[in-house]
Amino acid sequence: LLRSYARNISTLAKKTTLLSDVTLSGEVSMVMDTFNDYERALEQLFVIQNIDAWNPAIRSKTAIRSSPKRCFCDPSIAVALLGISPEEMSVQLKTFGFIFEQMCIRDLRAYTMGTGGRVAYYIDRYGLEADIVLHLENGKYALIECKLGSMEVDEGAEHLLKLQQLIREYNSREGQAPLREPDLLMILTGGRMAYTRPDGIKVVPLGALRD
Repeated sequence: LLRSYARNISTLAKKTTLLSDVTLSGEVSMVMDTFNDYERALEQLFVIQNIDAWNPAIRSKTAIRSSPKRCFCDPSIAVALLGISPEEMSVQLKTFGFIFEQMCIRDLRAYTMGTGGRVAYYIDRYGLEADIVLHLENGKYALIECKLGSMEVDEGAEHLLKLQQLIREYNSREGQAPLREPDLLMILTGGRMAYTRPDGIKVVPLGALRD
């Protein structure tokens, strides 16, 4: 089960998909009730900690993905289960990207614990997404993308700005019950330089997040 979680880290894989992956070899037999019991135990042991979808009213309910995103409390567990060396990680960039997103989630959870931080995600069927939606107790929230390299920053910024624009369009239509606009648009990167883009989006290296 843990290996299946590791193979599907940072995805919206359904329980049926994970169960099929576990039993595919024929060496392990498991029914859904047993799967649920194991998953619950792993959550209680703080091994896995899935994140829920953010469902604002900017799209119809059927357009916004609602499955939990598969996450480990510590992404190093997934790396160990996958048996990936640092050299292999530098080549398997898609997998590295998923692991990096998990590192961002882990650090944001840790740094905002004292302020009631809660992590979610947004993905709709049109391909628009925010890897992380960070909510604080005071009602403020941030839309965040996680991008390993500088070449992906523009793509992440495009997603964040489109999502912000959707919220503004919704508010112009629904003036009686407007949605709060994001208090922060941010891209977490694997780089070394923090800066603010001309469009106002903050680009912050993960290593500098604590500061």
